[in-house]
Amino acid sequence: MPRVKKETTVKKQKTVIATPSKTRGKQSVKKIATLRQAQGKLPRNDKLSIPVYSLTGRSSGTLSLPKEIFGQKVNEKLLSQALRVYMTNQKILPGSTKTRGEVRGSTAKIQRQKGTGRARHGSIRAPIFVGGGIVFGPKPRKVSLDLPKKMKKAALFSALSSKMGDKGILGLSGIDKASGKTKEMAKLLNKISGGKSTLIVTGEKMDNVVRGVRNISGVSVLPANLINALDVLKHDMLLLTKNAVERLGVKK
Repeated sequence: MPRVKKETTVKKQKTVIATPSKTRGKQSVKKIATLRQAQGKLPRNDKLSIPVYSLTGRSSGTLSLPKEIFGQKVNEKLLSQALRVYMTNQKILPGSTKTRGEVRGSTAKIQRQKGTGRARHGSIRAPIFVGGGIVFGPKPRKVSLDLPKKMKKAALFSALSSKMGDKGILGLSGIDKASGKTKEMAKLLNKISGGKSTLIVTGEKMDNVVRGVRNISGVSVLPANLINALDVLKHDMLLLTKNAVERLGVKK
């Protein structure tokens, strides 16, 4: 009798890989991030600081910035709306035309009412005649838009946070001792900003700083209570004094 081979069936065992849950994954990522921050591999985001330069352009420490002003999430829609309001309010619409009551011409009836076979007319200054008045032409006018105070403040903080994210903010110290010479301020700005358009924000109005930069193109000086989102975004660099940061914190 021939031998019959017995068929042996081998059951394949399914290997199940245990995948961590979403919450565990998030916790592990947070732990890794904190460990890397402790090792100095990642910058910390809880403290915002900028380098501070003296009037001679030398480094003189750092300046801590409040996160509620310079670390906010950038609201692009609000910034767009605020910029439209500020730019519209700066427009001048001087276009002017003369109506039929303002152009030169006789007030007499140009022809008799009946019997000519033509249309009746009363004035040579009518809009249908050459040299006559303009109907519904432009007149000098002022177009102004308004923005609520809370939206202005939020737009300013959003602009400052955007500028902070672009690393376009530096600190200044001892600027109150400026002599008002253009040469002194030009030398300082060339060292710090490298010729970029710069906005210097001070705690209060400083005539010596204004006098020193008024002949330098692309440089402006404003106190902290007068700046807005447009002033911040249209300049490449923002130079802040310690007093200006304090005034921004109490800005209403």
